[in-house]
Amino acid sequence: MKKGPGSGACPGVGVPDKITEPNSGGSGSNGASAKEKDVLPSPGELENIQLKPSSETHRKKLCGYLNKLGIRGPIKTWKSRWFIYDENKCHLLYYRTAQDINPLGSIDLSTACFDCKVENDEGVFEIRTPNRVFTLKAISKQAMMYWLQQLQVRRWEFCSAQSRFPVGSSQLVNEPLVDRTNVADDEGFLPPVKTPTEVVGLQAASLPAPQTATALQNISLKHPWTEIQNTVYNICGSKQLWGNDGNVFNFNKFQEHPEQEAEVEAQCTVKETPEDGRMESRLNLFRKAKWMNSSLTEEQPRERNSMDKVNVLQQQMLTLTEEVKSQKLVKLLHKALEAAQQEKRVSSMYLTAAEDKDRLELVRHKVRQIADLTSRLEALEQEKKELEQILTLRDSHIQELKEHVQLLMEKNHAKQQVIMALTEQTAREHSDPLQEANTITAETLYKQQEEIEHLKDDIDAYKTQNQFLNSEIHQVTRLWTRVAENEKALLMKCAYLQAQNCQMESKYLTVLRKLQETVCGLPSSHAELVRNLIQEALRWDVKEGADLNLDPVSEYDEYGFMTVPDYEVEDWKLLAKIQALEMKSNNLRSQEVVEKPLRDRWNSIGELSPSAELKSLIRSGIPVEHRQRVWKWIVSQHCSYLPDHYQRLLRQSKSTEHPACRQIELDLPRTLTNNKHFSSPTSQLIPKLRRVLLAFSWHNPAIGYCQGLNRLAAVALLVLEDEENAFWCLVHIVENLMPADYYSDTLITSQVDQRVFKDFLAEKLPRLMAHFEQYQIDVSLITFNWFLVAFVDSLVSDILLRVWDAFLYEGTKVIFRYALAIFKYNEEEILRIHDSVEIYQYLRFFTRMIVDGRKLMNIAFNDLNPFPMKLLRNRRRIHRGELETELCELEQIKAAYVKGRAEQGSRGLEEVVSEEEEEI
Repeated sequence: MKKGPGSGACPGVGVPDKITEPNSGGSGSNGASAKEKDVLPSPGELENIQLKPSSETHRKKLCGYLNKLGIRGPIKTWKSRWFIYDENKCHLLYYRTAQDINPLGSIDLSTACFDCKVENDEGVFEIRTPNRVFTLKAISKQAMMYWLQQLQVRRWEFCSAQSRFPVGSSQLVNEPLVDRTNVADDEGFLPPVKTPTEVVGLQAASLPAPQTATALQNISLKHPWTEIQNTVYNICGSKQLWGNDGNVFNFNKFQEHPEQEAEVEAQCTVKETPEDGRMESRLNLFRKAKWMNSSLTEEQPRERNSMDKVNVLQQQMLTLTEEVKSQKLVKLLHKALEAAQQEKRVSSMYLTAAEDKDRLELVRHKVRQIADLTSRLEALEQEKKELEQILTLRDSHIQELKEHVQLLMEKNHAKQQVIMALTEQTAREHSDPLQEANTITAETLYKQQEEIEHLKDDIDAYKTQNQFLNSEIHQVTRLWTRVAENEKALLMKCAYLQAQNCQMESKYLTVLRKLQETVCGLPSSHAELVRNLIQEALRWDVKEGADLNLDPVSEYDEYGFMTVPDYEVEDWKLLAKIQALEMKSNNLRSQEVVEKPLRDRWNSIGELSPSAELKSLIRSGIPVEHRQRVWKWIVSQHCSYLPDHYQRLLRQSKSTEHPACRQIELDLPRTLTNNKHFSSPTSQLIPKLRRVLLAFSWHNPAIGYCQGLNRLAAVALLVLEDEENAFWCLVHIVENLMPADYYSDTLITSQVDQRVFKDFLAEKLPRLMAHFEQYQIDVSLITFNWFLVAFVDSLVSDILLRVWDAFLYEGTKVIFRYALAIFKYNEEEILRIHDSVEIYQYLRFFTRMIVDGRKLMNIAFNDLNPFPMKLLRNRRRIHRGELETELCELEQIKAAYVKGRAEQGSRGLEEVVSEEEEEI
């Protein structure tokens, strides 16, 4: 026979758990006074009762009869249903009667919230799920509050157990979850409700189901097949229970074997879906007989042997729990040891491999590991999406509850005002007996007194409702906070796994590159395989991994720069891909530790003003969402925006063609070719860049246009977006930050800075400078362009924009700092090269191999201190004087040469005889 959901978990009355309830022994015969019964526990005791059930006692099964309002059938009416809570799934199952085997349906409590309204009938409450609202009705107000309170406790326990991460997760991910499983602060809103034993619990299963107005009213029209199954089962079960003795209450055979009874109960509790339907039927018959027997022998005292057995079983359960925990720890340690040994064996195999095919097999093994990481990452992404959906639903529930509580508070306040007004009026009327006798009759006074009593009842009802809603809001808020923390932990874990994936892929590419370079005697088939693997790794971009969302490297960054430039040389492509993966890995690892606190500090800053804190923040790098605002503020601090100045320059450039117009047109296609906003002649930013450069050429006729200004203006356009703001940023760089004559025809100040930089290089990095002098390397051939365009086209975009953040705020001293830091970053690599040609080749692209921007920043602003601006000005003045003297001498030599050539030329013309004169 087909079973419904949860039928295997001993549904209906099929779980004979024993409970110790707060008032299980409470009766009128204990001699307790009424005052002692009404004493409420403290908030701390209440929290312990609600959220920390004692492990020494067995909690009763939450079950009982409730009326359920049918809203989808042909007739909306109340139907009696037997409800039982499923501990494993946090579902509330409901049956037609307690003897049914298949449930009619279930309610998911893990994502539900509870509500009760004063204006509803007595005992009516609601369970709100994301898909439906279930309206239930208890037999009394006490029973309703008991159900609501118990459902809250079960939901909290289930969600708390589900929110814990499995053992074995990475230490980095589990660190924020240390205090996450602790129960929240002990806030008692609603006192614990006494258990209504006559309508809730296993004893209620032995009672007949509540009668309805008509016989057919209780039948579920939505589940006819389930009704038939339950009816047939009940008929068959009744016949078997009567047996040969003809008496359903003959249970001596069950009482004679209590150990067998406990074993059968344990099997029923553990197994959710019995393998044999006949065995399941026998178990249910056994449970029916047991409950009916317990109802007849309820007043008999319990045997001491059963209590001793329970205590022994509890002690065994605790011992087994501790053994399971220790075994899990041992297994984890064994797994870690096996992983380390496996890694050691793989490394040894790779180093000792005699043939290339063995090494290729190891490479394939690494590829399979990458695929495994990829599948794990996909599962985490799916789990993240599910948590986001749950979080959205929880937020909507909380908002609805808040609105409802606000409405109830307003109603309560209005009723309190009415009560106060009536109370004052009554007090005034009672203060004057003569006036009362004349104006108020006894009947009016009785009505007012009755109305006051009704209002007091309403106040009590609203107080109870307010207490429950406060507890519901508090618990839902804690659940929402827990889900948010779990989502944050999952995001951290996802970032950590992505960083590991990036590192693994970069190592894989490095191995392929080294294998291709070092092993020259590979067979043709193996060499072709290595080339194919390299091509496949280079072609794997974000478009191919879009469906799985697993590609750690995007094709473009936030500003349109290519993360992996399209070099013509395959080796350079491979190096660029490795560098992009390493940068992504570093960014993911530092996101939670460095980037998030930095972003929080930026979010807390309101109005910008010069300060030491702002200087430190700008040096650390401005987040993308704040960079445009900060750049505009920096430019506005040094440039006075003239109204319509930019538009007037544009009109002038349209009316009159500037001499530099042709050079500007030639340089536009060569501007930031690795950026998608400038790579094509039809790009949208090309016309904006043209207008900015033409406007600047008319704004500063002394410079007009110099090669390099196009790249400065292009970076300003990418960040500021508005072309007028980009124009003023270019003005700020050329006229305020850079010294005079930096972009003149002679570039005299640029040459001065190169000599100053060589002095600083000799002071800060003497070993490297000596190495350059030994092989006669002129670093100005490499660094001249760095200073002229502030590292544009030299550094990757992420590091470049961090350099520009500090450069716009502090000036050219930042360029000196970062230029020295770049050489310091790669000092050991350069010192290993002992050939001048190889050194020049390395210096051509070594800036793009810098992957750790934080390390470069620390070198620039911490390791290279002190770096006073006064020293820089003095060095510039000295070298400028020397360079001007050299230029004067050069001009004199040039003038003398020109004069000598002119005199020699005039004499040579006089001595020359034309052919005509010779013929004459």
